Amino acid sequence: MVTPMTPDGELDPAGAKAVVEHLIGTGHDGIVVNGTTGESATLTSSESIEMVEWVCAAAADRAAVVAGVGSNDTRHAVEMAKLAAAAGADGLLLVSPYYNKPTQAGVLAHCRAVADATDLPVLLYDIPGRTGIPFTTETLIALAEHPQIVGVKDAKGDLWAASQVMAATDLLWFSGADEVNLAHLAQGATGVVSVVGHVAGRRYAEMLAAVDAGDLPTARRIHLALIPLVEALMNTSQGGIMAKAALKELGIIEHATVRLPYVEGPPADLEKLRAALAQTDLA
Repeated sequence: MVTPMTPDGELDPAGAKAVVEHLIGTGHDGIVVNGTTGESATLTSSESIEMVEWVCAAAADRAAVVAGVGSNDTRHAVEMAKLAAAAGADGLLLVSPYYNKPTQAGVLAHCRAVADATDLPVLLYDIPGRTGIPFTTETLIALAEHPQIVGVKDAKGDLWAASQVMAATDLLWFSGADEVNLAHLAQGATGVVSVVGHVAGRRYAEMLAAVDAGDLPTARRIHLALIPLVEALMNTSQGGIMAKAALKELGIIEHATVRLPYVEGPPADLEKLRAALAQTDLA
C-alpha cells in the first residue's frame, strides 16, 4: 500500500486508516506496508514502524499485514525485522541488499540473518531493476530450505526462472508486477502483490478465483480489460505516484503528496489515469 502523507510531507494516520479500509473492502486479504509503493526508501525507521502499528490496528486481524524491512545494511534489516514483529506484523518482506552489490553468498547470509531474527514468515522480494541484485535461481532454492522463508514476490519478470524455482521448492509465488499477473497465476503463482490493486482489487480477486477454477477465458477477459489501468499506473511517471493519484481521484485519500525525489505526475498522466478509471468503470 501507499504511504499517505499530508501536504507538508508528514505521515497521515487518518489517510492510512482510510486506505486500509478501502483495501479490505475491495477484496484484499493481505496488505504490504513499507514496500516500494510505500516510498520506503524515504521513510525513517521510526516512521516505518509507525506505519506498521497503524495498519495493524486498522486491519484488526481482517487482513495479514506484511512489513517491508529491507536494507543494504544487514544489521539494520535485522533490527527492523524485530521492531516490525513487535509492532504486530504477520510477516516480513525482504528485498535483496541494494547498492552494495554483494555476491550471492552475501545475499544468502543477509537473508538468513534476517529470517533468523524473528519467528515471522518471510517473503523474499526479487526486484533487480531497483536493487541491481537479483536472487538467482540457485539462491532461491537454497533459501527455500530456511523454515521462515516461505515465498517470493517476483518483480523480476523472468517467467521461466519462476517456473524452475516453483518446480524445485515449496515457495509460495506472488506476482510483483501487474503486467504479468495473469502469466504468473497461470503457471502456478499463489497470488499477487499489486500496485494496480489499489483501485482494482475486486477485479484481481475475480481473476484469482477464475484461475483457481480453471476458467482461463474469464481470467483473460479481466486481464485484457485492465490494460488501460495498468498502463496508466505502471507505465507513466511511477507506480507509487500514480497509485496515490488514483486513490485521491476516488476520494479515498485527501492528498496525493509524495516525497522527493518523487514528484507528482504531470497533467497528461493524470488525464490518462482518469480516462482509464472511467474506461474500467472505476471512476
